[in-house]
Parts: sequence; structure tokens; C-alpha cells
Amino acid sequence: MNALTHNRRFCRPKAALTLLLMSIGSLVMLLAGLLTAFQARRFYTESLAAPLGRLTLRIWGVRVIVHDAPPDSAQQRVYISNHTSTIDLFVLIALALPNTRFFMSGFLRKFPPLAIIGYLTGIIWTVPQIFPERRVEIFRRAEQLLRNTGESVYLSPEGRRVTGGELGSFNKGSFHLATALGAPMVPFYIATPPEVDPGMGYCAGAGQVDIYFKPAIDTSGWQLADLVSNKERVRNQFLEWHREHRRG
Repeated sequence: MNALTHNRRFCRPKAALTLLLMSIGSLVMLLAGLLTAFQARRFYTESLAAPLGRLTLRIWGVRVIVHDAPPDSAQQRVYISNHTSTIDLFVLIALALPNTRFFMSGFLRKFPPLAIIGYLTGIIWTVPQIFPERRVEIFRRAEQLLRNTGESVYLSPEGRRVTGGELGSFNKGSFHLATALGAPMVPFYIATPPEVDPGMGYCAGAGQVDIYFKPAIDTSGWQLADLVSNKERVRNQFLEWHREHRRG
């Protein structure tokens, strides 16, 4: 039995086990929320959701190796990365980025376990680019929230999974947010080999995913007038990392 046939044979059982795990995990987190009056977002994210993400990856035989992770800090950060795969969701959760909220597609709220986990961990749900006015309002509220709390945030400038093997175009949202907050931008590259990457599907193969953290980018001098040039400059850096770290 070759690796591809083996992967397909066990895909459905692993998917069913993942759904069961996420369902149980969401109920455990909901109970924790009730016991803490829903006032411990960081605990739900880093102590409950992160191990859940790691266990999910283990079910699929996916190992995550982190390179040059930045030291834990109380400083607010804007984390960004490329986005190629469905499993990025679990990889990102498993990283347990300190005191960090996540931007994620509102589509995921259709799945009750993810909706519960998202509510407890403070996910900022987004809408597609075809709804620009709603997106502007979502980012406006997110900026105010993050300014008030001092929390960090993760979002993908590609805004969607890009599965063609190339880096997608970057949206302005993450750069507008970093400029408004004046928070350093911390980029990292997710290197997922083709034999692991399920793309837009869910049937991941076993193997290793590497996370390469890059030096933080100082945004304290950024101006909104330079939004496009800053966006393209950072994307060019990602293109270099894409050529360096892309696997397959």
C-alpha cells in the first residue's frame, strides 16, 4: 500500500475522530467558561485550545517544528503569515501565541464546535472581500478592541487559502491595523510539504510542518499614506522566504 492510498483509506476515520475531539473539547471549554464567568480568554486559548490543536495534528500524524520563535513578551504584536492549507487552523492554534486573538473566516462559525471555541478564545470573524463596508467596520471594531486591551493579533494578509503553490496577493487590512496600533509586525512562514498539505480539503498526510519566525518589523514610523508601499515591501520579503522555505 503506497502512502497516498494509505492516506485516503484512513482519511474518513481520522476526520470523524477529529470532529469527535473538537466536539468534546468545545464542551470542556464551555464548561471552563461557565466556571470562570467567561473572563479567562487567555486561559481558554493557551491552556485549552492549544493542546486541542496539537492533539488534532497528532491524529493526522503532523509534527510542527518551530524555528526562532520570538520570546514571550507583554508587548502588543501583529502576527502575519502565509496561508496555504486547511490545517493552518490547527497549526496556528497549537502555536499558543501569547495573549493573541485571531482573525478567521466567519464561514467557520457554521460548525458548532468551532463557533464555541471561537467565542471563548475571542476570534474576530471576518467576511469575504466582496463585502467591503462590513470588513471596514469589522477592522474598525477590532482596532478599538485591541487598543483597549493591548492584546496581540494574528491575521493572514492573503485573506484566504492560496493553494496553487504561489504566494497570493496581500490585502491591506493587517497593515492598516499595524499602522493604527503602532505595534511591531511579526511575520512567520508556514512550510507545509505537498504530501502533508490537504489544500482546500481536509485529508492531511503525515509529515512535518516547519514554522519559520522572522525578525519583527518596526511599524512605529508607518503612515497610512504609505500603506500600499509597506504592504508590497513585506510581501516581497515573503516572496524571498517562499523561495527559501517552500517544500515541494
